[in-house]
Amino acid sequence: MRNRITVNSAIHFGKPCVSGTRIPVQDVLEVVQAGKPFEDIIRDHYPDLTVEDIRACVQYAMEIVAIEELHVETVPA
Repeated sequence: MRNRITVNSAIHFGKPCVSGTRIPVQDVLEVVQAGKPFEDIIRDHYPDLTVEDIRACVQYAMEIVAIEELHVETVPA
């Protein structure tokens, strides 16, 4: 899955995109979040993508969240 997402500073200011396209991962995730089936996303929005590309976008987001460092402040009671 990793080879399906690339980061290139010359494309979309370095935002992660689906490899071989200029389609940002974030844009794909926004349509996924809206609840559209992957096949509909491909047909209606991104005909250059495959189901595996969309899955790679979701996986990428999961990996980013998994490694995100959280800084939680304690609030005095």
